[in-house]
Amino acid sequence: MDIPAVQLVRQVAPQPAVADVAAEVRRQWLASKTAGRIKPGMRVAVGCGSRGIANYLAIARATVDVLKEQGARPFAVAAMGSHGGATADGQRDLLASYGITEADLGVPVVTDMAAAVVGTNSWGRPVWWDRNALAADAVVLVNRVKPHTDFRGRFESGITKMLVIGLGKRDGADEVHSFGTRGLRDMLPESAKVLVEKTPFVGGVAVLENAQEQTARVEVLDRDDLFDREPPLLDEAKRIMGRIPFPAVDCLVVGVCGKNYSGAGMDPNVVGRMLIEASPEAETNVPRVVRMAVLDVSPESHGNATGIGIADLTTTRAIASIDPGPFRMNNLTARFLWRSKLPLAFDTDREVIAAAVGTCWQPVAADVKFAVIPNTLEVAELWVSAALAAQARGHPGLEVVGAPVPLPFDAAGNLVQEKLFPHSVRARRAKAH
Repeated sequence: MDIPAVQLVRQVAPQPAVADVAAEVRRQWLASKTAGRIKPGMRVAVGCGSRGIANYLAIARATVDVLKEQGARPFAVAAMGSHGGATADGQRDLLASYGITEADLGVPVVTDMAAAVVGTNSWGRPVWWDRNALAADAVVLVNRVKPHTDFRGRFESGITKMLVIGLGKRDGADEVHSFGTRGLRDMLPESAKVLVEKTPFVGGVAVLENAQEQTARVEVLDRDDLFDREPPLLDEAKRIMGRIPFPAVDCLVVGVCGKNYSGAGMDPNVVGRMLIEASPEAETNVPRVVRMAVLDVSPESHGNATGIGIADLTTTRAIASIDPGPFRMNNLTARFLWRSKLPLAFDTDREVIAAAVGTCWQPVAADVKFAVIPNTLEVAELWVSAALAAQARGHPGLEVVGAPVPLPFDAAGNLVQEKLFPHSVRARRAKAH
Protein backbone atom coordinates (compact mmCIF):
# COMPACT_ATOMS: atom_id res chain seq x y z
CA MET A 1 0.00 0.00 0.00
CA ASP A 2 1.23 3.52 -0.78
CA ILE A 3 2.12 5.89 2.08
CA PRO A 4 -0.77 8.38 2.41
CA ALA A 5 -0.44 12.08 1.67
CA VAL A 6 -0.77 14.17 4.83
CA GLN A 7 -2.17 17.47 6.03
CA LEU A 8 -1.14 19.53 9.03
CA VAL A 9 -3.57 19.57 11.95
CA ARG A 10 -3.09 22.01 14.83
CA GLN A 11 -4.67 21.77 18.26
CA VAL A 12 -5.91 25.32 18.82
CA ALA A 13 -8.02 25.15 21.98
CA PRO A 14 -6.98 27.94 24.41
CA GLN A 15 -4.36 26.81 26.90
CA PRO A 16 -3.50 28.06 30.39
CA ALA A 17 0.06 29.39 30.38
CA VAL A 18 2.45 31.30 32.65
CA ALA A 19 3.71 34.43 30.91
CA ASP A 20 6.88 35.04 32.97
CA VAL A 21 7.98 31.71 34.40
CA ALA A 22 10.90 32.93 36.52
CA ALA A 23 8.82 35.75 38.03
CA GLU A 24 5.99 33.33 38.83
CA VAL A 25 8.38 30.89 40.53
CA ARG A 26 9.71 33.74 42.66
CA ARG A 27 6.19 34.92 43.52
CA GLN A 28 5.08 31.42 44.51
CA TRP A 29 8.17 30.92 46.64
CA LEU A 30 7.79 34.18 48.54
CA ALA A 31 4.09 33.51 49.14
CA SER A 32 4.68 29.98 50.45
CA LYS A 33 5.00 28.74 54.01
CA THR A 34 8.04 26.77 52.82
CA ALA A 35 9.98 30.01 52.41
CA GLY A 36 9.65 30.54 56.16
CA ARG A 37 11.51 27.28 56.77
CA ILE A 38 14.66 28.59 55.05
CA LYS A 39 17.09 30.36 57.40
CA PRO A 40 20.32 32.23 56.64
CA GLY A 41 23.35 29.97 56.41
CA MET A 42 21.37 26.81 55.66
CA ARG A 43 22.79 24.36 53.10
CA VAL A 44 19.80 23.64 50.88
CA ALA A 45 19.79 20.76 48.38
CA VAL A 46 17.69 21.44 45.29
CA GLY A 47 16.66 18.13 43.73
CA CYS A 48 16.62 18.13 39.92
CA GLY A 49 15.52 15.23 37.73
CA SER A 50 15.90 13.73 34.29
CA ARG A 51 12.76 14.79 32.44
CA GLY A 52 12.48 17.27 29.58
CA ILE A 53 10.40 19.83 31.46
CA ALA A 54 9.62 23.11 29.70
CA ASN A 55 11.58 26.04 31.17
CA TYR A 56 13.27 23.68 33.61
CA LEU A 57 16.48 25.69 33.88
CA ALA A 58 14.52 28.90 34.43
CA ILE A 59 12.45 27.25 37.18
CA ALA A 60 15.46 25.68 38.90
CA ARG A 61 17.53 28.87 38.64
CA ALA A 62 14.70 31.02 40.02
CA THR A 63 14.45 28.61 42.95
CA VAL A 64 18.19 28.81 43.57
CA ASP A 65 18.08 32.61 43.37
CA VAL A 66 15.27 32.88 45.93
CA LEU A 67 17.16 30.59 48.30
CA LYS A 68 20.28 32.75 47.94
CA GLU A 69 18.25 35.88 48.65
CA GLN A 70 17.14 34.28 51.90
CA GLY A 71 20.77 33.82 52.89
CA ALA A 72 20.87 30.08 52.21
CA ARG A 73 23.68 28.19 50.48
CA PRO A 74 21.92 26.09 47.83
CA PHE A 75 23.38 23.31 45.72
CA ALA A 76 21.76 21.03 43.14
CA VAL A 77 21.49 17.30 43.68
CA ALA A 78 20.52 14.65 41.12
CA ALA A 79 17.09 13.18 41.91
CA MET A 80 16.58 10.64 39.15
CA GLY A 81 16.75 7.14 40.63
CA SER A 82 18.67 4.78 38.35
CA HIS A 83 18.75 6.95 35.23
CA GLY A 84 22.04 7.76 33.54
CA GLY A 85 23.16 4.17 33.98
CA ALA A 86 22.94 4.68 37.77
CA THR A 87 26.36 6.37 37.75
CA ALA A 88 27.42 9.80 39.00
CA ASP A 89 28.90 10.74 35.62
CA GLY A 90 25.84 9.51 33.74
CA GLN A 91 23.49 11.54 35.91
CA ARG A 92 25.70 14.63 35.63
CA ASP A 93 25.56 14.30 31.83
CA LEU A 94 21.78 13.96 31.90
CA LEU A 95 21.37 17.08 34.04
CA ALA A 96 23.73 18.98 31.75
CA SER A 97 21.59 18.05 28.74
CA TYR A 98 18.77 20.05 30.37
CA GLY A 99 21.03 22.98 31.19
CA ILE A 100 21.37 22.02 34.85
CA THR A 101 25.08 22.74 35.28
CA GLU A 102 27.20 24.57 37.79
CA ALA A 103 27.85 27.32 35.24
CA ASP A 104 24.14 27.83 34.51
CA LEU A 105 22.85 27.58 38.08
CA GLY A 106 25.77 29.26 39.79
CA VAL A 107 25.90 26.58 42.49
CA PRO A 108 27.56 23.15 42.85
CA VAL A 109 25.85 20.18 41.19
CA VAL A 110 26.22 16.92 43.13
CA THR A 111 25.45 13.58 41.49
CA ASP A 112 26.89 10.99 43.89
CA MET A 113 24.88 7.76 43.97
CA ALA A 114 25.36 6.89 47.66
CA ALA A 115 22.12 6.35 49.58
CA ALA A 116 21.25 5.37 53.13
CA VAL A 117 18.28 3.69 54.78
CA VAL A 118 16.38 6.28 56.83
CA GLY A 119 13.56 4.09 58.11
CA THR A 120 11.04 1.36 57.41
CA ASN A 121 7.64 1.92 55.80
CA SER A 122 4.31 0.34 56.75
CA TRP A 123 5.06 -2.57 54.42
CA GLY A 124 8.11 -3.39 56.51
CA ARG A 125 10.43 -2.36 53.68
CA PRO A 126 13.51 -0.10 53.88
CA VAL A 127 13.25 3.49 52.69
CA TRP A 128 16.39 4.83 50.97
CA TRP A 129 17.54 8.41 50.52
CA ASP A 130 20.42 10.31 48.97
CA ARG A 131 23.27 10.84 51.47
CA ASN A 132 24.03 14.33 50.16
CA ALA A 133 20.40 15.34 50.66
CA LEU A 134 20.43 13.85 54.16
CA ALA A 135 23.49 15.92 55.05
CA ALA A 136 21.78 19.18 53.98
CA ASP A 137 19.88 21.45 56.35
CA ALA A 138 16.90 21.54 54.01
CA VAL A 139 15.87 19.86 50.75
CA VAL A 140 13.52 21.17 48.06
CA LEU A 141 12.50 19.39 44.86
CA VAL A 142 11.66 20.78 41.41
CA ASN A 143 9.45 18.50 39.32
CA ARG A 144 6.51 18.26 36.97
CA VAL A 145 3.21 16.77 38.13
CA LYS A 146 1.60 14.62 35.43
CA PRO A 147 -0.05 11.24 34.84
CA HIS A 148 2.40 8.38 35.32
CA THR A 149 3.24 6.12 32.42
CA ASP A 150 2.81 2.88 34.40
CA PHE A 151 -0.13 3.09 36.81
CA ARG A 152 -3.09 5.08 38.17
CA GLY A 153 -3.26 6.31 41.75
CA ARG A 154 -3.63 9.35 44.00
CA PHE A 155 0.06 10.10 43.50
CA GLU A 156 1.61 9.47 40.12
CA SER A 157 4.47 11.53 38.66
CA GLY A 158 5.29 14.49 40.86
CA ILE A 159 7.02 15.66 43.99
CA THR A 160 6.05 12.54 45.96
CA LYS A 161 7.54 10.19 43.39
CA MET A 162 10.70 12.27 43.08
CA LEU A 163 11.02 12.28 46.88
CA VAL A 164 10.93 8.47 47.07
CA ILE A 165 12.41 7.24 43.79
CA GLY A 166 14.39 10.23 42.53
CA LEU A 167 16.25 10.84 45.79
CA GLY A 168 16.10 7.15 46.63
CA LYS A 169 18.81 6.73 43.98
CA ARG A 170 19.35 3.27 42.49
CA ASP A 171 18.51 1.52 45.79
CA GLY A 172 15.26 3.37 46.38
CA ALA A 173 14.10 2.99 42.79
CA ASP A 174 14.87 -0.73 42.90
CA GLU A 175 12.99 -1.20 46.17
CA VAL A 176 9.78 0.42 44.91
CA HIS A 177 9.88 -1.11 41.43
CA SER A 178 10.53 -4.60 42.83
CA PHE A 179 6.78 -4.79 43.61
CA GLY A 180 5.78 -3.69 40.10
CA THR A 181 2.73 -1.44 39.82
CA ARG A 182 1.74 -2.26 43.42
CA GLY A 183 4.94 -0.72 44.65
CA LEU A 184 4.40 2.45 42.64
CA ARG A 185 0.73 2.88 43.43
CA ASP A 186 0.49 1.61 47.00
CA MET A 187 3.92 1.41 48.65
CA LEU A 188 5.44 4.62 47.31
CA PRO A 189 3.11 6.92 49.34
CA GLU A 190 3.93 4.92 52.48
CA SER A 191 7.64 5.49 51.88
CA ALA A 192 6.96 9.17 51.28
CA LYS A 193 5.36 9.45 54.73
CA VAL A 194 8.58 8.14 56.28
CA LEU A 195 10.70 10.61 54.32
CA VAL A 196 8.54 13.62 55.23
CA GLU A 197 8.94 12.65 58.89
CA LYS A 198 12.62 11.68 58.98
CA THR A 199 14.49 13.83 56.43
CA PRO A 200 15.20 17.55 55.93
CA PHE A 201 12.75 17.72 53.01
CA VAL A 202 10.79 20.99 53.34
CA GLY A 203 8.83 21.27 50.09
CA GLY A 204 8.84 21.21 46.33
CA VAL A 205 8.10 23.27 43.26
CA ALA A 206 5.26 21.55 41.39
CA VAL A 207 5.05 22.35 37.68
CA LEU A 208 2.09 21.67 35.38
CA GLU A 209 2.31 21.78 31.58
CA ASN A 210 -0.41 22.36 29.01
CA ALA A 211 -1.10 20.56 25.73
CA GLN A 212 1.44 22.76 23.93
CA GLU A 213 4.26 21.83 26.31
CA GLN A 214 4.19 25.24 27.99
CA THR A 215 4.36 25.95 31.71
CA ALA A 216 0.71 26.18 32.74
CA ARG A 217 1.05 26.48 36.50
CA VAL A 218 3.67 26.63 39.24
CA GLU A 219 2.97 25.98 42.91
CA VAL A 220 5.27 25.52 45.89
CA LEU A 221 4.02 22.58 47.96
CA ASP A 222 5.05 22.63 51.60
CA ARG A 223 5.90 19.34 53.26
CA ASP A 224 2.80 19.69 55.48
CA ASP A 225 0.53 20.10 52.45
CA LEU A 226 2.15 17.66 50.02
CA PHE A 227 -0.30 14.78 50.41
CA ASP A 228 -3.37 17.05 50.22
CA ARG A 229 -2.29 19.31 47.36
CA GLU A 230 -0.58 16.99 44.89
CA PRO A 231 -3.68 14.88 44.00
CA PRO A 232 -5.77 17.87 42.79
CA LEU A 233 -2.77 19.13 40.82
CA LEU A 234 -2.54 15.69 39.22
CA ASP A 235 -6.22 15.90 38.26
CA GLU A 236 -5.61 19.29 36.68
CA ALA A 237 -2.55 17.98 34.82
CA LYS A 238 -4.64 15.16 33.35
CA ARG A 239 -7.23 17.64 32.08
CA ILE A 240 -4.74 19.91 30.29
CA MET A 241 -2.07 17.51 29.02
CA GLY A 242 -1.39 17.03 25.32
CA ARG A 243 -3.11 14.10 23.64
CA ILE A 244 -3.66 12.66 20.19
CA PRO A 245 -7.12 14.13 19.42
CA PHE A 246 -8.57 11.09 17.64
CA PRO A 247 -10.24 8.01 19.20
CA ALA A 248 -8.70 5.56 16.72
CA VAL A 249 -5.58 5.58 14.55
CA ASP A 250 -4.75 2.75 12.14
CA CYS A 251 -1.09 3.73 11.79
CA LEU A 252 0.89 6.07 14.04
CA VAL A 253 4.45 7.17 13.26
CA VAL A 254 6.44 8.66 16.16
CA GLY A 255 9.52 10.53 15.00
CA VAL A 256 11.61 10.13 18.15
CA CYS A 257 11.31 8.28 21.45
CA GLY A 258 13.38 9.20 24.48
CA LYS A 259 13.62 9.68 28.22
CA ASN A 260 13.49 13.46 27.73
CA TYR A 261 9.97 13.07 26.33
CA SER A 262 8.62 10.46 28.75
CA GLY A 263 9.90 8.12 31.41
CA ALA A 264 8.54 5.35 29.20
CA GLY A 265 10.27 6.71 26.09
CA MET A 266 6.85 7.13 24.50
CA ASP A 267 4.06 8.19 26.85
CA PRO A 268 1.36 5.48 27.09
CA ASN A 269 -1.08 8.22 28.09
CA VAL A 270 -0.61 9.66 24.59
CA VAL A 271 -0.25 6.57 22.37
CA GLY A 272 -2.71 4.39 24.28
CA ARG A 273 -0.47 1.38 24.95
CA MET A 274 0.43 0.50 28.54
CA LEU A 275 2.15 -2.79 27.64
CA ILE A 276 2.78 -3.89 31.23
CA GLU A 277 3.14 -7.51 32.22
CA ALA A 278 -0.01 -9.12 33.69
CA SER A 279 -1.88 -5.79 33.55
CA PRO A 280 -4.90 -4.59 31.55
CA GLU A 281 -4.39 -2.42 28.50
CA ALA A 282 -5.12 1.26 28.06
CA GLU A 283 -8.17 2.93 29.53
CA THR A 284 -10.48 5.66 28.22
CA ASN A 285 -9.24 8.98 26.78
CA VAL A 286 -6.47 7.34 24.78
CA PRO A 287 -6.49 6.43 21.09
CA ARG A 288 -6.76 2.87 19.84
CA VAL A 289 -3.64 2.46 17.70
CA VAL A 290 -3.37 -0.65 15.52
CA ARG A 291 0.19 -0.23 14.18
CA MET A 292 2.92 2.00 15.57
CA ALA A 293 6.38 2.86 14.29
CA VAL A 294 9.18 4.90 15.88
CA LEU A 295 12.08 6.17 13.80
CA ASP A 296 14.78 7.43 16.20
CA VAL A 297 16.01 7.51 19.80
CA SER A 298 16.80 11.00 21.11
CA PRO A 299 20.45 11.86 21.82
CA GLU A 300 19.27 13.26 25.17
CA SER A 301 18.53 9.65 26.18
CA HIS A 302 22.24 8.80 26.04
CA GLY A 303 21.56 5.39 24.53
CA ASN A 304 18.69 4.51 26.88
CA ALA A 305 15.94 3.47 24.46
CA THR A 306 13.53 2.43 27.22
CA GLY A 307 10.06 1.99 25.77
CA ILE A 308 11.12 1.40 22.18
CA GLY A 309 9.09 -1.82 22.29
CA ILE A 310 5.86 0.15 22.66
CA ALA A 311 6.22 0.49 18.89
CA ASP A 312 5.89 -2.44 16.51
CA LEU A 313 8.43 -1.28 13.95
CA THR A 314 11.59 0.84 13.99
CA THR A 315 14.83 1.57 12.14
CA THR A 316 18.13 -0.25 12.31
CA ARG A 317 19.80 3.05 13.28
CA ALA A 318 17.47 3.35 16.31
CA ILE A 319 18.48 -0.14 17.41
CA ALA A 320 22.16 0.67 16.79
CA SER A 321 21.91 3.79 18.98
CA ILE A 322 21.13 1.73 22.11
CA ASP A 323 23.80 1.68 24.80
CA PRO A 324 23.30 -1.66 26.58
CA GLY A 325 24.55 -0.33 29.93
CA PRO A 326 21.97 2.36 30.75
CA PHE A 327 19.30 0.56 28.70
CA ARG A 328 19.56 -2.60 30.78
CA MET A 329 20.05 -0.78 34.08
CA ASN A 330 16.93 1.35 33.69
CA ASN A 331 14.75 -1.52 32.50
CA LEU A 332 15.95 -4.06 35.04
CA THR A 333 15.43 -1.50 37.82
CA ALA A 334 11.98 -0.47 36.56
CA ARG A 335 11.03 -4.11 35.85
CA PHE A 336 8.71 -3.25 32.95
CA LEU A 337 10.41 -5.42 30.37
CA TRP A 338 7.73 -5.85 27.73
CA ARG A 339 8.02 -2.23 26.68
CA SER A 340 11.66 -2.58 25.70
CA LYS A 341 11.53 -5.71 23.58
CA LEU A 342 13.12 -4.74 20.28
CA PRO A 343 10.70 -4.15 17.38
CA LEU A 344 11.16 -5.34 13.80
CA ALA A 345 13.69 -3.00 12.17
CA PHE A 346 14.26 -1.71 8.64
CA ASP A 347 17.15 0.30 7.18
CA THR A 348 15.16 3.33 6.03
CA ASP A 349 12.24 5.35 7.33
CA ARG A 350 10.37 4.81 4.06
CA GLU A 351 10.54 1.02 4.56
CA VAL A 352 9.41 1.30 8.18
CA ILE A 353 6.46 3.54 7.35
CA ALA A 354 5.45 1.45 4.33
CA ALA A 355 5.49 -1.70 6.47
CA ALA A 356 3.43 0.05 9.16
CA VAL A 357 0.81 1.20 6.66
CA GLY A 358 0.75 -2.17 4.95
CA THR A 359 0.07 -4.07 8.19
CA CYS A 360 -2.38 -1.68 9.88
CA TRP A 361 -5.46 -3.80 9.09
CA GLN A 362 -6.99 -1.21 6.76
CA PRO A 363 -6.53 -2.30 3.13
CA VAL A 364 -8.64 0.53 1.65
CA ALA A 365 -6.11 3.30 1.01
CA ALA A 366 -8.60 6.17 1.22
CA ASP A 367 -9.78 5.02 4.65
CA VAL A 368 -6.40 4.64 6.38
CA LYS A 369 -6.31 6.74 9.54
CA PHE A 370 -2.62 7.68 9.48
CA ALA A 371 -0.80 10.18 11.73
CA VAL A 372 2.74 11.42 12.31
CA ILE A 373 3.91 13.12 15.54
CA PRO A 374 7.43 14.29 16.43
CA ASN A 375 7.39 12.61 19.88
CA THR A 376 4.81 12.00 22.58
CA LEU A 377 5.45 15.27 24.41
CA GLU A 378 4.99 17.70 21.51
CA VAL A 379 1.60 16.82 20.04
CA ALA A 380 0.13 20.26 19.42
CA GLU A 381 0.76 19.65 15.72
CA LEU A 382 0.20 16.41 13.79
CA TRP A 383 0.33 15.43 10.12
CA VAL A 384 -2.60 13.21 9.22
CA SER A 385 -4.17 11.40 6.27
CA ALA A 386 -7.43 12.43 4.59
CA ALA A 387 -9.52 10.14 6.81
CA LEU A 388 -8.32 11.87 9.99
CA ALA A 389 -8.34 15.34 8.41
CA ALA A 390 -12.04 14.83 7.73
CA GLN A 391 -12.60 14.14 11.44
CA ALA A 392 -10.52 17.17 12.42
CA ARG A 393 -12.67 19.53 10.34
CA GLY A 394 -15.62 18.85 12.58
CA HIS A 395 -13.68 19.38 15.82
CA PRO A 396 -13.83 22.88 17.42
CA GLY A 397 -10.37 22.53 18.96
CA LEU A 398 -8.60 21.52 15.74
CA GLU A 399 -7.50 23.43 12.65
CA VAL A 400 -6.63 21.79 9.33
CA VAL A 401 -3.89 23.74 7.56
CA GLY A 402 -3.04 23.62 3.85
CA ALA A 403 -3.54 20.97 1.20
CA PRO A 404 -2.43 17.33 1.30
CA VAL A 405 1.27 16.80 0.55
CA PRO A 406 3.49 13.71 0.35
CA LEU A 407 5.73 12.97 3.31
CA PRO A 408 9.17 14.55 2.74
CA PHE A 409 11.87 11.90 2.37
CA ASP A 410 15.52 12.60 1.65
CA ALA A 411 17.59 10.82 -1.00
CA ALA A 412 18.41 8.03 1.47
CA GLY A 413 14.74 7.31 2.09
CA ASN A 414 14.58 8.89 5.54
CA LEU A 415 11.88 11.27 6.77
CA VAL A 416 12.90 14.93 7.01
CA GLN A 417 11.32 15.39 10.42
CA GLU A 418 12.59 18.97 10.82
CA LYS A 419 10.52 20.01 7.80
CA LEU A 420 7.35 18.53 9.25
CA PHE A 421 7.94 19.84 12.77
CA PRO A 422 10.13 22.99 12.62
CA HIS A 423 9.38 23.89 16.26
CA SER A 424 10.20 20.49 17.78
CA VAL A 425 13.07 19.63 20.10
CA ARG A 426 14.73 17.79 17.21
CA ALA A 427 14.48 20.80 14.86
CA ARG A 428 15.78 23.21 17.50
CA ARG A 429 18.72 20.90 18.14
CA ALA A 430 19.50 20.75 14.43
CA LYS A 431 19.45 24.55 14.16
CA ALA A 432 21.75 24.88 17.15
CA HIS A 433 24.32 22.69 15.41
